[in-house]
Parts: sequence; structure tokens; C-alpha cells
Amino acid sequence: MCDRNFGIGADGVIFVMPGVGGTDYTMRIFNSDGSEPEMCGNGVRCFARFIAELENLHGTQSFTIHTGAGLIVPEIQNNGKVKVDMGQPVLTAADIPTKLPANSNGAVVKAELLVDGMTWNVTCVSMGNPHCVTFGSKQCKALKVDDLKLGEVGPRFEHHEVFPARTNTEFVEIFSRSHLKMRVWERGAGATLACGTGACAVVVAAVLEGRAERTCIVDLPGGPLEIEWREKDNHVYMTGPAEVVFYGSIPL
Repeated sequence: MCDRNFGIGADGVIFVMPGVGGTDYTMRIFNSDGSEPEMCGNGVRCFARFIAELENLHGTQSFTIHTGAGLIVPEIQNNGKVKVDMGQPVLTAADIPTKLPANSNGAVVKAELLVDGMTWNVTCVSMGNPHCVTFGSKQCKALKVDDLKLGEVGPRFEHHEVFPARTNTEFVEIFSRSHLKMRVWERGAGATLACGTGACAVVVAAVLEGRAERTCIVDLPGGPLEIEWREKDNHVYMTGPAEVVFYGSIPL
């Protein structure tokens, strides 16, 4: 189904299932390589839009969704965008998981990671799935993400020995303390146009490294997302669009 030549073409397939534990719905997602991630931020926005279309809902609507990363609560807003409470970021190295050395509070911030002879400075965050965020290497202090050969460097991060469950990797360029640009190599899907959990992880990492404020616009190849890491409840909120592209059926 995900094959872009012999199928519909997608980064993954999402299944809408009955809720468990009092939730409205359960979400399962499979990447294009067949692996099953815990959750997908962009997928949740699409999930919410799909439900609204299916149930013919209008105005502000909110759902509770059970995922492999725990409870996720998306809200469709009056302007058609979807705001998602993505929960609290996980910063403890063992829970991300990563074998990179942690600092005194257990987090991995500005750690050095050797990839093909180049030393990258990375911060690791889990948004229910593992993320490795980098703003540059020792050799290249400030990234120009459009110049990256993502198809070459991305897999080397994903399969690096310090990430026992593999990792999503975000390469970030800083325009200002409230405006970032990223490209992502997704675990199990490769280079994608957007990654919601990745954008959340980028803002968390930028705040931890002292590079950005808690509310940022994050530019991705597929368009911008608004991310807020709220100090009051430690939750990360993602706001962005979700549009119907087409309807169809496929024989399996």
C-alpha cells in the first residue's frame, strides 16, 4: 500500500480501532517498511481529521486516542487546524533509549556522537518514540539543512549502535529563537516531508540547549508547525493542518 510506484504511496498506514481504557479510539500505525512505531505526530492530526470527516463533525472537536506512546488528545480547531497535546517529553537516556552518556540529571544534552569520522553534537528526546536532534557538528557549527545529503547521513544515525531501538534524526537550522527549520530522517520511513513528534523533539532540544524559546514555528519540507513546550504542565503542544487528499479503495 505504501509503495509509490505499485501502491497508493505513503510514509505509513494508520488503522482506526475501538478505544481501550475509556478512550474514544485506538491508533495503530505501520511505517512503509512494515515496522510499527509507538506513535506518529502527523499521523494523529490526519487521524483526527479522518474521524471528523467520517462522523461529519463541525466546529471545535476533541478526542482521546490510545497509542503505543500513551494517551494523545487532538483537538480540531475552528480554523481547521489540529492542535495535539503530545504529552510530556521523556529525557532519561535509558527510556529514550540511547547508550550515549547522560549528564547529572540523566538527560543527554549536547552529547558527542561520532558518525563516519564526523563528531556531531546531539540531544536526545523521546516523544513516545526516540529522537536524536542535532544543530551541527564540531566541523560545522551551524547547519544549512538544505545542503545535507540526507539519504547518506540519515541511515547512519538511524542504525548507530548507541540507539538500540534505532532512532529518528532531526537536523536543525536556527533562524531565530522562535523560528527553526528542520529536515528529518524517520526510523522505518526514511526522508519524509514532515514529522510531528520530530518537530516537538526539536523544540524541546532547542530549549534544553538554550537556543530557543518554548514556543516556535518549525519549518519542515511539507510546511510549518507551531510547537509549544508549556512550562506549566511540561506538555508539548503541536498545531498544524491536516487536509483530505483523496478517497479510494484498494483490493488487498
